[in-house]
Amino acid sequence: MTRQILDDSRVHPAIRDRIADEGRAVIAEVEAAIAANSVVVVGMAWNPFPRKARNWLDAAGVPYKYIEYGHYASQWRRRLPLKLWTGWTTFPMVFVDGQLVGGFSDLARLDPAALKKGAGAASARP
Repeated sequence: MTRQILDDSRVHPAIRDRIADEGRAVIAEVEAAIAANSVVVVGMAWNPFPRKARNWLDAAGVPYKYIEYGHYASQWRRRLPLKLWTGWTTFPMVFVDGQLVGGFSDLARLDPAALKKGAGAASARP
């Protein structure tokens, strides 16, 4: 499945570079965390679902890296490029072995024992 993205031919040449560079630093920060950690949770304060994901991982004994970008009233400009990059519009964004698995409810469907053995062994439970 391919996500719809506005084709470059439909973007005025004068703003193409600005669009290409928007959010590059925050995306690079998340990419670096993904490269260095089997499990990464990207979240925001005041939202209960990133906290639920972290509590679930803690209870399962699964190590993870947590990155937080503000709260509902702050840092939304830093979070927006992550939403555009992933196509996932809510937080948390949970990555396992570099792959976006979704949010908290998606994480909770994974087998915690498999995650403890190695994130690559994780698969959704029926």
